[in-house]
Amino acid sequence: MRLEQLQAFLSVAETGSFQQAARKCGVTQSTISRQVQGLEAEVGLSLFHRAGSAKLTVGGERLLPHARKICQTWRNAAVELGDLLAGKQPELCVAAIHSVCAAYLPPVLQRFCRDYPEVQLRVTALGSDRALKVLKDGLVDIAVVMNNRYFTQAPEMLVEVLYNEPIEVLMAANHPLAVYDRVPWPELICYPQVVFKDGYGMQRMVQEQFERIGAKLHAVLELNTLDAFRGVVRQGELIALLPHSALIEAQGDRTLAIRPIVAKQSANPKVSTILFEGFANGQSAIDPAWTREVVLVTTHDRMQIPPIAHFWNLVREFVPPLDVIKLGKLGN
Repeated sequence: MRLEQLQAFLSVAETGSFQQAARKCGVTQSTISRQVQGLEAEVGLSLFHRAGSAKLTVGGERLLPHARKICQTWRNAAVELGDLLAGKQPELCVAAIHSVCAAYLPPVLQRFCRDYPEVQLRVTALGSDRALKVLKDGLVDIAVVMNNRYFTQAPEMLVEVLYNEPIEVLMAANHPLAVYDRVPWPELICYPQVVFKDGYGMQRMVQEQFERIGAKLHAVLELNTLDAFRGVVRQGELIALLPHSALIEAQGDRTLAIRPIVAKQSANPKVSTILFEGFANGQSAIDPAWTREVVLVTTHDRMQIPPIAHFWNLVREFVPPLDVIKLGKLGN
């Protein structure tokens, strides 16, 4: 059963004539007759009495309300799809990591709301892995996250690298590590740490880095907001490894200190063995410019929708600011 067959059936039923139905549809009478005959063959019943005017049979009377409902549903769907292509979608949902939401998205959001005032913009701060999962499940349209190729390598995904930023150490201003201009790894691994909760890409990234050097990560607390990180770290000896964009608000706080990390062989031979064992010529397992890659992600089909494509281009235009670009280049 095809849509054009039902449309031909409805036209004949409404006009009472094959000839008038053909005129209404802008096709030949033979075309209308062929569509109705094909429908009758499929349902196994005659739908019209063909003596004089085209009058519905019992089978035609039963089919009529269903045909109307099906055709109306199709018209509604066609209108909605047309509106979608015209940019008339009711909302646009974005998932982004906390640091991007706080530091870099505000000008993007303001510009989008000005350009598409009729579209309800919904932004949710999530960990990278969770954000990519809800994107894959169709719950959001765009994600701005730390790259996780387990999710982003799927063929339907469209991924663009925005920037690379260094990972730095957040600590209390009076912390023992604050005496360093750049914190050596052998010293850093001696202190307990605050990490992001499970499902956040930074937790996985920190764990992988410690595993890579054969050191034990002493994670004593899991949090999921940047305010909480700052509040806990300023109280004592706990430290946190966080990306540059997550530390912007901490830069002017005199109770906190931020230090870059350097891979440097320790004078302590035991620590040096942990960090550098198995690497020829004293080469470290640690990249002295440890960075994370932040990406913009959606699916190829969503880029056909004007508001989504517009938001994508705004993110490319405004994110990242110049300071992160410079830091990223220093870290590569």
